[in-house]
Amino acid sequence: MTTVSIVYHSGYGHTKAIAESVQKGAASVAGTTVNFMAVDAVDWDALNASHAIIFGSPTYMGGPSGQFKTFADATSKAWFTGAWKDKIAAGFTVSSSRNGDKASTLSYFQTLAMQHHMLWVGTGMMPGNNSSKGSEADLNRLGSSAGLMAQGNSDQGVEGIHESDFRTAEAFGKRVAEVTARWNK
Repeated sequence: MTTVSIVYHSGYGHTKAIAESVQKGAASVAGTTVNFMAVDAVDWDALNASHAIIFGSPTYMGGPSGQFKTFADATSKAWFTGAWKDKIAAGFTVSSSRNGDKASTLSYFQTLAMQHHMLWVGTGMMPGNNSSKGSEADLNRLGSSAGLMAQGNSDQGVEGIHESDFRTAEAFGKRVAEVTARWNK
C-alpha cells in the first residue's frame, strides 16, 4: 500500500477544487490511499506516516498564502526529527492570472521539500497549447514542469477553472502516486 497526503489551503474554493482532482488522480492508482486535508485541520500523524506529501496553495502576491506559510512553519518538528526524509513531495498552485507568479509558489514548495530532505516530483508532462496545433484543451496548457499550475478567473467560482486544468490535475495526482509506488518497492 502507498499513502499519499494532500495538504492545501484554499481561499475561494479554486485550490480545493484542483486538490480534489489531484486526489482523484492519485486514488486511481491501485493500492493507493489518499489523505486529504486543509492546512487548518492537519493530521500530523497521517502526514508523518505518508509516503508522499503534495502541497497546494493559491498564489497570492507572488507566493503561497499566509495560511500555507503558517502550516509550513509548523512543520519544523517534522524537520527537526527527519520525519519526512526521503518521502516524495510535489506541489500545485492556482491563481487568477495565467502566470500570476505561480512559479514562485512552486519554488517555495520545492525549498520546503528540500529542507525536509524530500524527493521532488514535477508534472512529467510536455507543455500544452504552445504551437499552432495546440489548444486550451491540451493537458498542461500553462506549460509547467516543476509542479501543477492552474488558473481560475477571479470573478467566478470553480466554474471559472478551465476543464483542461482539472484533467491536468488528475494526471498529476496519478503521476505522483505512480512515482511513489515505484519508490516504495
